[in-house]
Amino acid sequence: MTMRIEIDNLAKHFGAIKAVDGVSFSVKKGEVLGFLGPNGAGKSTTMKMITGFLTPTRGTVRVCGHDVLVDPIAVKASIGYLPEGAPAYADMTPDGFLKFIADIRGLSGKAKKMAVDSAAERARIAHVMYQPIETLSKGYKRRVGLAQAILHNPPVLILDEPTDGLDPNQKHEVRKLINDMSHDKAIIISTHILEEVHALCHRNVLIAEGKIKFDGTPHELEAMSRYHNAVCVAVVGVDDDALSTFLTSLNFVMDIEVLAAGRGFRVYPKNKQQVTAELSQKIRDNGWQIDSLYAEHGRLDEVFRTLTQGHS
Repeated sequence: MTMRIEIDNLAKHFGAIKAVDGVSFSVKKGEVLGFLGPNGAGKSTTMKMITGFLTPTRGTVRVCGHDVLVDPIAVKASIGYLPEGAPAYADMTPDGFLKFIADIRGLSGKAKKMAVDSAAERARIAHVMYQPIETLSKGYKRRVGLAQAILHNPPVLILDEPTDGLDPNQKHEVRKLINDMSHDKAIIISTHILEEVHALCHRNVLIAEGKIKFDGTPHELEAMSRYHNAVCVAVVGVDDDALSTFLTSLNFVMDIEVLAAGRGFRVYPKNKQQVTAELSQKIRDNGWQIDSLYAEHGRLDEVFRTLTQGHS
């Protein structure tokens, strides 16, 4: 895969405030990167430096091989950018706004009409194209912003909170659009919505206090949870004391805890290993009937809090 975004030791200081402090990562063609972090972590500042809206204090940004400081016009031509809040001219209609953006992007004639029509259709805003933007809901304003970002079919998309303000159906449509586009683009999605991690992202970078705290796959992020591969189990007709004694005697069990409302126990395996089948067999070997037994994947909210504790 072709490298589309390369960031090395990127920093942005506002006086004594280090909004971004030595961030390095890259994004390839065909990759959707989730850029995670609490409010004030440096996500939007990083995106503004990638797109050329802010000048870095130090470090380099290359987009499709172009340095953002040396060739900012080529960088901007390669990027579709949805800023935080999806700003647009309130008195314009989506049709007028997209035509205005097409003019800025150097499109004209048939190519301009095709680009506007395609972006409107893909963003599902065709039926509101002639309403003033100020009369649209937050969700539709967001989709107008998304339409302008994809208008010129750029190789790189930078999307700051792309599903913010959307209802569940609209979120599904936008996620499907992003997934459909991802095979031939490099996409960065800044978000604090943890469900996006699995819905959209191939990889995640988590930032707090301007520094990267994690860079890896959604599965690797989830595996950091203390609940990863923990097993919840309930057994028919066995009292808690007997079941507790039995579970803690197993050599692959590190710890157990009682589930709420008498629903059994959560079993924490040693080294977070998978023990579902082994535990099930041990219970049956003891002559007991299993009421319920399932493994947990892990909890992203817990990992997020652990990695960013004290930074939100």
